[in-house]
Amino acid sequence: MPAVEFVQLRKPEKAKHLCELAEAFFDQGYRVLITVVDENQGVTLDRFMWTWKKGSFIPHAYDNGAVDCLDEPVVIGQCERNPNGAQVLIMGKPCGMDFVRQFEHVIDFAEVYDDHLREASRERFRLFREAGFAPRMR
Repeated sequence: MPAVEFVQLRKPEKAKHLCELAEAFFDQGYRVLITVVDENQGVTLDRFMWTWKKGSFIPHAYDNGAVDCLDEPVVIGQCERNPNGAQVLIMGKPCGMDFVRQFEHVIDFAEVYDDHLREASRERFRLFREAGFAPRMR
């Protein structure tokens, strides 16, 4: 059963946190998959990863279906598939429980800066618990 953690976001800075987390797991030797809502978010995050922190480099690819991502340590994708055999899932969007079970470590976000997003986060936390996971706040 994967370890599930929720990262509390007090500001709408999810892209920064996605990069920080991807870098931290990459530095520990993990392969990472980041899910995004749509192509726009995927392309934007792909570009942001090149410039988000001076002196930082996260080897990554955006899985748009036209590139082979098998060898990439970090992959950004929209679909619930794991093209690089990642052990870590960083959920930029909610994912199904069956998909989540494939990973060793799962990160979700509690976006507390917005009432609607906060409630959606609480619901996902509850669903993880009901599915037998032991989610915790980070």
